Amino acid sequence: MDMELAGKRVVVTGASKGIGYACAEAFAAEGCDIVVAARTPDDAVAALRKKYQVRVEAFAADLSKPEERVRLHAATLGADILVNNAGAIPSGSIGVLDMAVWEQSWQLKVFGYFHLTQMFVADMRARKSGVIVNIVGMAGRAWKHNYIAGTAGNAAIIAFTCAVGGEAQADNVRVFGINPAATRTERMVTLARQRAEVAHGDPERWEEMIVGLPLGRPTEPVEIAEVAVFAASPRGGYIAGTVIDVDGGGRFKG
Repeated sequence: MDMELAGKRVVVTGASKGIGYACAEAFAAEGCDIVVAARTPDDAVAALRKKYQVRVEAFAADLSKPEERVRLHAATLGADILVNNAGAIPSGSIGVLDMAVWEQSWQLKVFGYFHLTQMFVADMRARKSGVIVNIVGMAGRAWKHNYIAGTAGNAAIIAFTCAVGGEAQADNVRVFGINPAATRTERMVTLARQRAEVAHGDPERWEEMIVGLPLGRPTEPVEIAEVAVFAASPRGGYIAGTVIDVDGGGRFKG
């Protein structure tokens, strides 16, 4: 199926690995030009250039900093699609995480998403065209006390995405989100190690934290990326103001 995306310019944040890289690759496979925005984008850019005959740009930035987000927006004016994916909120319960950790981690994923969406959606609404995809996380639906900063941050992004998307569609701009469940990435292992440290005092017992998953496995990054491509394409042209749960039914698993 032709996704009708060839020639579109797509900005993907946190695109050096994991879901972000999978999204960049999936859009590149559809003939899109890609901007890889990450702290260290060069390896991802080289891999994409080797495999796909599209324009791939590197944008090195720490998107937890407002001035870096402004710089990214200025460098990519006119982009057709923005995929907000950069984020790393640590595990921990309310009694473990201090406010400095909350503030630092929310600067990237929560305020980073808010700020980039604010800037890009204004341009898109002015030209009556564009799509913003927010990669959020199922913890924003299925609240986790031992991932309190992440579950609260994701819940905020879900509400934000739906509210902005519900209004932006009036100007032919679509804003929507995707909630991955546990996904097979380095980040999954890092969070599992943090939980194992809290639960057992031993981060090496991290595999014990990843059990009982729907379909007997984690989500694969490419599965999230392919949902993003379809929903951002004209084929998914009525998807707006919502957040798609990709969790294998785990939220309702008995």
